Amino acid sequence: MLLRHSIGDENGAVLVEVTIVMTIMFVFILGSIEFLFALFQWNAATKAVQIGARIAAVSDPVAAGLNNLSLAVVSAAVPPGSAMPYFMVTCDGATASCTCNTVGACPGVGGYNEAAMRTLVFGRGSSSCVDATSYYDTGMCDIFPRIRPENVVIVYTQTGLGYAGRPGGPVPTIAISLQNLSFQFFFLSGLRGFKDIPMPALTTSITAEDLSSAAPLF
Repeated sequence: MLLRHSIGDENGAVLVEVTIVMTIMFVFILGSIEFLFALFQWNAATKAVQIGARIAAVSDPVAAGLNNLSLAVVSAAVPPGSAMPYFMVTCDGATASCTCNTVGACPGVGGYNEAAMRTLVFGRGSSSCVDATSYYDTGMCDIFPRIRPENVVIVYTQTGLGYAGRPGGPVPTIAISLQNLSFQFFFLSGLRGFKDIPMPALTTSITAEDLSSAAPLF
């Protein structure tokens, strides 16, 4: 009789059902919040890369000496006014180095300009994040505070614009991308696979305009 009574007893069934349903609901709600926060991080990082590319187009190059390259290549083989030789210079903030990917095409180029990289990341005249007072002095980390110089890769590529001997320097295409950044989760960070989901490079390209932070001399 006792066994039969225990089997038919439904006391506490509602509590069990509510516990199961509430667990599923909490996972769904918290997962939705995390998804929206990840989307916010994606959008902020994308905008930050766009800001960095725009600053790079009108600032001193991270590759030291690049703004003098169009004069440095002038020789008997490359007379003034001729097409610029192809070059691609990659500057990696993680290694604080710049490398010319085309042998012999970058005379005088290769040093890493730390101040120029910090201008991209922190903004003009700044060394910290979230302190911009206007669009002019906004840097990448003012938009996405977790970005640091070591998270930035910038590539300068000759794409046919400009000419050898051009006083304003070469006119490369500038591509900025991110590296070594992961999405940040709060509620789901303890679950396997959610702690280290890498953020994509989010590369943005723009054509260089001046490659100098100083006003041009006339």
